[in-house]
Formats: sequence, structure tokens, C-alpha cells
Amino acid sequence: MYFISGSRASEVITPKSDREFALEGDNVTLSCNYSGSARGVHWYRQYAGSPPQFLILEDSGVTTPANPPVQGITIKHRKKEVHVDLEISSVKVSDSALYYCALQPTVTGKQTTLSR
Repeated sequence: MYFISGSRASEVITPKSDREFALEGDNVTLSCNYSGSARGVHWYRQYAGSPPQFLILEDSGVTTPANPPVQGITIKHRKKEVHVDLEISSVKVSDSALYYCALQPTVTGKQTTLSR
């Protein structure tokens, strides 16, 4: 399994490892460290030739799974350690994918209405 990082202006999130290897049935933890004061952290996975799939979000202590939830996926956000884990229990061969950790956007621009 592979995963990469994302970033925004003053905050950066990086994977703890470039790749993880596991045997079917193992429990796997993918980890990212970040700088700044992330409010929320998203995890996505992407299979070759497909768009990223949302897995789970932790924001201010509230966990929001995908709808429908992806079985065996949990998130652990350790804010004091500026660290977030994606835990996959009983991995299957079908869990082999590219995994992304991403920070929740906290800066929004001025909203405008487009008209003709």
C-alpha cells in the first residue's frame, strides 16, 4: 500500500512512511504528521484508473465515515502529537491502493453569485 501527502499555504501534512506492506488478515496503520493546528483530517484511497474515494474524516473530535462506511476503517487523531492514523483491520488484497491524508480547509474565499 502506498500513500502520499497534501498541503495548504501554512500547514503541511506528510506521511510517516512511503509504503506499507502487509499480509492478508493483518491490521495496518497508515500515519501522517502535520504542522500547524489542523481542525480536521480526511483520508482517501485511490485505485489505479479511478478517482479518489473518501474514507473517513475526523473534525473537532467528531468522526464522519463515508456513506456507506468502508468496513474495517477507523481514524485516530492525536492532536497533541500533531499526528493522525488510518487503521485498517483485517486487510484484504482489495485494500491495496494509494492512500491520501489531507487537512480540512479552514480558509474560505468570498462567495459570489454568477449571473448571466
